[in-house]
Amino acid sequence: MNPREEQLRAFDRLLTIMDELRAQCPWDRKQTMQSLRHLTIEETYELGDAILDNDLEEVKKELGDVLLHIVFYAKIGSETQDFDIADVCNAISEKLIDRHPHIYGDVQVANEEEVKRNWENLKLKEGKKSVLEGVPKGLPALVKANRIQDKVAGVGFDWERPEQVFAKVQEELREFSNEVRSGDREKMEAEFGDVLFSMVNYARFLDIDPENALERTNKKFMGRFQYLEAKAKEMGKELKDMTLAEMDVFWEEAKDAQSA
Repeated sequence: MNPREEQLRAFDRLLTIMDELRAQCPWDRKQTMQSLRHLTIEETYELGDAILDNDLEEVKKELGDVLLHIVFYAKIGSETQDFDIADVCNAISEKLIDRHPHIYGDVQVANEEEVKRNWENLKLKEGKKSVLEGVPKGLPALVKANRIQDKVAGVGFDWERPEQVFAKVQEELREFSNEVRSGDREKMEAEFGDVLFSMVNYARFLDIDPENALERTNKKFMGRFQYLEAKAKEMGKELKDMTLAEMDVFWEEAKDAQSA
C-alpha cells in the first residue's frame, strides 16, 4: 500500500468513527455547531502552544483534535443537507486552484510578495468590497493588527524599508510620552495603541511573528517566576515577605538556568 492509500484509508476510518459516534454516543449526538465552537477555539490554541513549544508529538495529537472538529462540523452539515466533507474538500481545492494562477494558469510571479499581492487582488475580483473583510472580528487584538497590516500590504499599502517603520515607532513613542506627561488617560490609551500597532508593523518587516514573540516572553517570564516561587518555598518564605534584592538573586539564577 502506498502512502496516499494509507492516508485515504486513515481518513475513511475517521469518517466512519464519526458516523458511529454521532449515531450511538449521547454526547456526540447532542452537539451542534454552536456547542462545538468554543471547544474548537480551545483546540486551536492548544495546537498553537504545541507548535510554539516545538513539541512535534503534541502537534500530531492536537492536529488530530482539530481535524476531528472539522469532520464533526461536516457531519452536522451533512445531516441538514447543507454540505458534507466532500463539499468542504472540493471548496478549498477550487479556492486554492483559483488563487494560484501562477501554478494552475499562465500568470508569472517573481517572488512571494507578488503571490500575496495577486491573492488579495483575486479576492477583490471575487466580490469582496475590502481586503479587510477577511480579518475575523473575534481575533485577539495583537493577531488582528498583524493580519490587517499583512492584508493591506498585499495591495501595496506599505512602507518601503524597515528603517521607515522604526522611525514611525519612535514617533509614536514620543507622542505617547507626551500624553503620559499630560495625564489624559483616554489620549494615553489611544497613543499606546498606536505604539503597539507600529511595533507589530515593525515586527512584520523583520519577519517576526508578534504573537509568537510575546507568547515566548510570557512563557519565559512564567518559568522564571515559578522558579522564584519554588526557591522562596524552599526557604520557608512568602514572596511578599522577601525584598526585591532577595528576589532578584533567584531571578538571575532562573535566567541563567533558562539560557544554559
